Amino acid sequence: MTSSASVAAQPASSVPAASANGSNSVGVPPVAAAAAAGGAGPIIPRSKYKLVFLGDESVGKTSIITRFMYDTFDQTYKVTIGIDFVSKTMYLEDRIVRLQLWDTAGQERFRSLIPSYIRDSSVAVVVYDITNRASFLNTAQWIEDVRSERGNDVVIMLVANKTDMQDKRQVSTDEGEKLAKDSGVMFIETSAKAGFNVKALFRKLALALPGVEAAKTQPSAVDVKLKADQNTANGDQANGTRTGGPCAC
Repeated sequence: MTSSASVAAQPASSVPAASANGSNSVGVPPVAAAAAAGGAGPIIPRSKYKLVFLGDESVGKTSIITRFMYDTFDQTYKVTIGIDFVSKTMYLEDRIVRLQLWDTAGQERFRSLIPSYIRDSSVAVVVYDITNRASFLNTAQWIEDVRSERGNDVVIMLVANKTDMQDKRQVSTDEGEKLAKDSGVMFIETSAKAGFNVKALFRKLALALPGVEAAKTQPSAVDVKLKADQNTANGDQANGTRTGGPCAC
């Protein structure tokens, strides 16, 4: 059973982080499992990183997180109210990395909340919808907001989502790559609906995290194992369901 934290109007400092889960799971490297269980073996450094997801409304931020956490896609569009928080543990070859994923609302009325969540983040994931050119143009402002709060002390990933809707594409891959290059950020295209490149997105982020430089030099040697924390969100998004057919988020 998992749990979630949904925040509407509280400062980031007042939200308690979920406690670490030390239980073993299938597929976890033996060394990491032994360390988590408190048994013999080398001590694995445990690092905690905050990832904040930014972007306009309906670009698929929640769907990307849900696909990564539970490998599912919700056909019903649900508006994120305020801020939602989930966490997941990744086992790298030499460390345990705990990711805190903060899903922000894209609606204008919640914009005043977002800077406080950016302020202490390690990673900012800026998402746009390839079928919505306005959402792409607005990413420049989102990136600027991150830079104003964190300077260069943050990893920024620009994500072009909804590649399953090629027939409605309004933003080319080249345009996304150029914006990322000009802004000095990373870039990837994804489809939360099809599951395309979602795991690759988080692998890229894991290898770019501070303190994982050694892993970055040998990416082919890194065995990434994922385990959703038992005390992590189970997709109970704050409501505001909108009907009108499937959303290719």
